[in-house]
Amino acid sequence: MFRSVYLPEERNDFIWAVAGSPWGLLAIWLVLINLVTFFAFGIDKWKAKRKETREATRRVPEKTLFLLSALGGSIGALLGMKAWHHKTLHRTFRFGIPAILALQVAIPLGLWVWWNSIR
Repeated sequence: MFRSVYLPEERNDFIWAVAGSPWGLLAIWLVLINLVTFFAFGIDKWKAKRKETREATRRVPEKTLFLLSALGGSIGALLGMKAWHHKTLHRTFRFGIPAILALQVAIPLGLWVWWNSIR
């Protein structure tokens, strides 16, 4: 009596394979947080230029930029620093962001080595 309007011919499980696994969710998170961090650096640079002419412009706090980096956006932060030429003279950013990235690589690598060989 009722016919279905849409009858798929093949099942596409790619979305479920990516979003349904912990590694897929991690990959999605890292892509999103790095994009947000990259554009946060760009927005802060734009606001820094704008603040020269308008005093009421509120910038992105440095704590927020570091928090975004610590939450997984350190690659986006480094790319944002290079692309926007922003925060490159600040020692805390010049050394802090690469240190966060080094920790984000070293900790999982160390856990992997411990889990697979030392344990």
